[in-house]
Amino acid sequence: MKKISWCKKQERGIKSQEPNNNLSQEYYENAEESMRVLKSIKETKSNMWLATTKYYIEYFAVYSVLMKIGIKCEIHDCTIALVKFLEKEEVIEKETSKILEDDKELRIDNQYYLKNKPVNIDFEKLSNFILSIKRSLEKLDNEKIKELREKIKEF
Repeated sequence: MKKISWCKKQERGIKSQEPNNNLSQEYYENAEESMRVLKSIKETKSNMWLATTKYYIEYFAVYSVLMKIGIKCEIHDCTIALVKFLEKEEVIEKETSKILEDDKELRIDNQYYLKNKPVNIDFEKLSNFILSIKRSLEKLDNEKIKELREKIKEF
């Protein structure tokens, strides 16, 4: 995956660090907390904040997987490239990267370009997204983490 190779060369791109279950748990909890925040924002009908909060629920959830593996990445497109890799490795459910890409674009349009595009909030789908990430986290044992880190190192 060329994108991952490129990301590894960027200053704020993909970096290896020690796997961290505590940080992984904190990011996952941030996703859950953001879900509660989204419920209160929904009443405001602010498309900017709905798009932003929805995206970060998803982002924090997938970032919890990266922390468990021991991968730091501050470039969102690189995080999404890693999610695509994890989909191929059957760690994360297929279509997760597509959801992230679509919601990232909606967030950018509404937050930075003030396009005020409508945001579809389906709490059941978002809950299922978070639960699918929880299942991904539960599947990651030390052996799988080591295997994934080696594969990422090879890019």
